[in-house]
Amino acid sequence: MKNYKYILFFNQIGIGSIGKVGGKNASLGEMYNQLNPMGINIPNGFALTAKGYRLFRKANNLEKPLKDLLSSLDTKQYSNLSFIGEKARNLILSATIPEEIRLEIHFAYQSLCKQCGVDSLDVAVRSSATSEDLPSASFAGQMQSFLNISGESQLVDAIHRCFISLYTDRAIKYRHDMGFAKLGIAISVGVQQMVRSDKASSGVAFTIDPDSGFENTIIINGCWGLGENIVQGTVTPDEWMVFKPILGNPDFNPILKRNCGRKEFTMIYSEKPESSSAEDTIVNTNTALEKQNQFSLTNQEVIQLSQWCYTIEKHYKKAMDIEWAKDGLNNQLYIVQARPETVHEKANKKVREIYKLKEKGTVLTQGIALGDKIASGKARILNNPQEGHLLQNGEIIVTDLTNPDWDPIMKRASAIITNKGGRTSHAAIVARELGTVAVVGCGNATSAIKNGQEITVSCAEGKEGIIYDGILKWDIKEHDFSLLEMPRTDPMLILADPERAFELSHYPNQGVGLMRMEFAISNTIKIHPLALCEPEKITDEKVVSQIAELTKGYTDPKNYFIDKLAEAVAIVAAAFYPKDVIVRMSDFKSNEYANLIGGKYFEPDEENPMIGFRGASRYYSDFYRKGFALECEAMKKVRNEMGLHNVKLMIPFCRTVDEGENVLTEMAKNGLVQGINELEVYVMIEIPSNVLMADEFAKLFDGFSIGSNDLTQLTLGLDRDSALVSYLFSEENPAVKALIKETIRVAKRFKIKVGLCGQAPSDLPQFARFLVNEGIDSISFNPDALIKGIENILEAEKKIKRKILM
Repeated sequence: MKNYKYILFFNQIGIGSIGKVGGKNASLGEMYNQLNPMGINIPNGFALTAKGYRLFRKANNLEKPLKDLLSSLDTKQYSNLSFIGEKARNLILSATIPEEIRLEIHFAYQSLCKQCGVDSLDVAVRSSATSEDLPSASFAGQMQSFLNISGESQLVDAIHRCFISLYTDRAIKYRHDMGFAKLGIAISVGVQQMVRSDKASSGVAFTIDPDSGFENTIIINGCWGLGENIVQGTVTPDEWMVFKPILGNPDFNPILKRNCGRKEFTMIYSEKPESSSAEDTIVNTNTALEKQNQFSLTNQEVIQLSQWCYTIEKHYKKAMDIEWAKDGLNNQLYIVQARPETVHEKANKKVREIYKLKEKGTVLTQGIALGDKIASGKARILNNPQEGHLLQNGEIIVTDLTNPDWDPIMKRASAIITNKGGRTSHAAIVARELGTVAVVGCGNATSAIKNGQEITVSCAEGKEGIIYDGILKWDIKEHDFSLLEMPRTDPMLILADPERAFELSHYPNQGVGLMRMEFAISNTIKIHPLALCEPEKITDEKVVSQIAELTKGYTDPKNYFIDKLAEAVAIVAAAFYPKDVIVRMSDFKSNEYANLIGGKYFEPDEENPMIGFRGASRYYSDFYRKGFALECEAMKKVRNEMGLHNVKLMIPFCRTVDEGENVLTEMAKNGLVQGINELEVYVMIEIPSNVLMADEFAKLFDGFSIGSNDLTQLTLGLDRDSALVSYLFSEENPAVKALIKETIRVAKRFKIKVGLCGQAPSDLPQFARFLVNEGIDSISFNPDALIKGIENILEAEKKIKRKILM
């Protein structure tokens, strides 16, 4: 290899080379040398070093003019930022690259072409600042990259433009905000063999959930063509969620969830001559509808890519933000960039601020929530960053999409709302780093929200970010979980929304004592299961069209129900793995089932659905047997295909022992057999008959879960929804407590687990003390009541201990 002064090939670079080639190139060299031999495809390339840039600056006498310019920057209001940036860029633009550097670029490019077996190689040219991609700063999108660069003329032009991009307005301000020296940062330029993803797909991956910081998942986004569309937020990408703990097990499918994005545009190579500018080498085209409805990777490719990402994470010993590409000519996957994930690296996961809305308003629009905070203020609709001066400090940006030119403006906003973009778009990345409330991918934000309108932006309600009309009230509570002692009695969670599972997994807990299946069915699936089993009974064309739209891509619509329900449960099971997650089979009342799409064609009209056709009685009935079979298929998929054996199943509203036997028989017919693959089936104790026959139920089931709400209303003979008799509703009633006490006693005698789900142990310290005194194994709380509930359990256990010692 030629002896270069200003060029280093990837095989000469490692992670210790940041000072010479910047973080991006150092990481590429590290992976090329250390991970390429392990089977991870890294395209070859070379870097023009920071030494070369400094020679360029010195040879053109730029150091003093640049230093003087930057010294005159208004670092408080940045009033002259645009003027300073433009002057600096013009200085770089008017300079010339020294001949000795041009010669080295020539020889290095020729050498790379020869290594790749071609005369003229298409390359990607990427800026890499010498302080870039440090754990404290991402520099995401601050400097430019150029794709599909062909020939030496375009290559030199692209390198020159990379030098210029060191002085964009956004890059100047970002460096000042991050505390880097004014001229201390240099730039290296990476030249890498171009992967022909214009003929296939590309995207990004995080080895941590970028919103919650949950560490056991890999999030992959993909689109057709070049990946710039994802970073720029111009498309809604495909998304896959992969579970690390079972990633290497060939017996199980580690893909927890997948979502087919619209992928509205496809960025491809433009047909330009080699003499054209480096800025004219790519073009964005509309994606054909057929391709929009196809996933940009196969499941097997997702798993392979995830394994590579996990290997990269283990090599660097930290969460990583990774760019990938698939070559459409050879159908091979490649890693084209990797840098440390910066947001959760700095976060203290033990101290959490918990936001909660105290009131609700009219919903204007909704999209993908980033983080879990709330903000409110005046909306400022901006069409482009040039209108940034219209934004007053603390207002909310509402726009179509953002790019790095928006960065100085976004810092002044209390929240950011975009029409376009996914969880890995530019707006999402910057909002996380700034800690700013953001909702992306709303679709219609700029039309649904009026300029100057007062709005509230809530990301505290799961993965769905909701924009409300008006200024709403909310609470913020800070909890330092590291200071909270865990009691002997297991505190567990009651969970409905799977989208909150990763966030809630950071709370002190011993698993999920009750996962309500109904939420996933009504919010994600939306269709009555029998409407998918017996579609011929639906005569309304509007309903038929709704079902067809939701189930598009499925040859058999029943698989839509199975997949979506399995995904919802799998996310919760993965979030709390290997702790128990007890999933209650569906417990809709007939009037609630009727509200699902197509439900009115199947559900009876009952006078009192609360004590009507619900729970266990539906499962083995000729009426609902087909629907229950779909629920069982979904649970079988979670446990047997995904390997999440921490999922236990629970039967609600089981009135008689015979009914319990019928349900277990029906489950076995559908492949869910107690004891096989460690399957445990619990029963809810919520009817007095459950307690009176507790010995027989204990012989049949593996555990009890006391549903204190239903047990109280059925013991006292009152409607818990009736305001007229609400004053009588109390779990503290002696009759209710007697039944609870007997349930715990029977469970202890039969050596099966017993828990309780309800609000009372967090609201009433004396009720928590009663349960602990009786020796209950676990108490499950709603998330907002968990901390208070744990404190009540701890106090109860301390009082018992003091009593024993007296």
